[in-house]
Amino acid sequence: MTDAAAAPFAGHGTRAYRAWVLFALLVVYTFNFIDRVLVSIVQEPIRAEFNLTDTQLGLLGGPTFAILYTLLGIPIARLAERKNRMTILAVCVGLWSAMTAACGMATSYATLLLARIGVSIGEAGCTPPAQSVIADYFPEKSRATALSIYALGIPIGSMLAAVGGGIIAEAMGWREAFLTLGLPGLVLAILVKLTVKEPPRAGAAIEAPGLRETASLLSKKSAFWYAAFGGAMASFVGYGVGQFTNSFFMRSHELSILQASQITGLLLGAFGAIGTFISGWLADRIRGRYPNAIAWLPAVGFMVAGPLNVFGYMSGSLPVAVALLAVAQLGGSLYLGSMYAIAQGVVHPRMRATAVAELLFVVNLIGYAGGPPAIGALSDLIANRELLAAGLSLDACRAAVSAGGVADPACTGASEVGLRWAIILGYSGLLLAAAFFLMSWRTVRRDWHEG
Repeated sequence: MTDAAAAPFAGHGTRAYRAWVLFALLVVYTFNFIDRVLVSIVQEPIRAEFNLTDTQLGLLGGPTFAILYTLLGIPIARLAERKNRMTILAVCVGLWSAMTAACGMATSYATLLLARIGVSIGEAGCTPPAQSVIADYFPEKSRATALSIYALGIPIGSMLAAVGGGIIAEAMGWREAFLTLGLPGLVLAILVKLTVKEPPRAGAAIEAPGLRETASLLSKKSAFWYAAFGGAMASFVGYGVGQFTNSFFMRSHELSILQASQITGLLLGAFGAIGTFISGWLADRIRGRYPNAIAWLPAVGFMVAGPLNVFGYMSGSLPVAVALLAVAQLGGSLYLGSMYAIAQGVVHPRMRATAVAELLFVVNLIGYAGGPPAIGALSDLIANRELLAAGLSLDACRAAVSAGGVADPACTGASEVGLRWAIILGYSGLLLAAAFFLMSWRTVRRDWHEG
């Protein structure tokens, strides 16, 4: 074997071009989350227009999007193992952007559900090919950092959806928010296809393994499954609570949609971005001394974030609540870069897109599909219990509104109490998330695939 053959992979292309590729994919993932999260920012006016319950809002934000998004991820990833990944990504960006704009033209709850399903189909083709491309551009020593930078699309996109969506919704309406933030993605799809080159595949001399072979290998990688279930529980809490964060500030602290979205943008954006970047950057920096840090850092973050979130949502003081939730958001974001790096690090390079798709299958089927409706249903359950004392129910409150009247003030109070306690109880899921990542910590080095 020659020295060249034995040398570790140093990355594809120049450092400047790798930086452009990563930036372009970060912008794609940012738009991915703008279009995904926007519905939770404007859901209070949607709730008012269509007279919806929190359970219906949870279905709109959770399984309506998550089921096809999850199921289509694996076949699209298999396609990405064999075909041009940037073409697949560009087509998917165009599709989800068009369907986001279609959400703004919905005439009923049912048509809005159908448009959200369309968004989910397009977004299913984002992360598996994008992360596979990143892995083929960046060497292992900087891969966790690169994946963490890519994952910044989650907090940045959430922040832009919150702030931009709040401004547009308050100035023009919730429909215009979908149209304004969705249509630019059509231009982005063309730009990415024209400027980001498909890189040579690592292990290209080896035929891409089949789905069964990849699944068989992953079945022996306990670190992957612990990280997947840890990520699923974190997503259950994150997506579930995130769906109702804007609603919480509007109901509990009597803020306007713009005021609430500015706070939501700060929490999800600035502090989430810091935590997301730190997770991968720090893991890469200390891996020589603490090779398992990629697994235990998320657990530490969850154990800090859980109590702070509970105290924040219990506080009646808005400044205190914002301060506590901001720090909690930082700690709760430490898992993203690590989770993706574990999924890619335990498999052969030609399996990476499929491994990420299988990771997202677990994470989204449990977390995304389950979290929002669970928080919404729990909110309605607690609200109904509150209303029993006044001889009312949520159905009675909705019937009064449908008849053109004004709901009893007890309805508003019960809605606030129900949502607050549903969120607080939901944060118990972070304890399970921490436990799973601690179990991954014990096996991650044994399961690692060098290369």
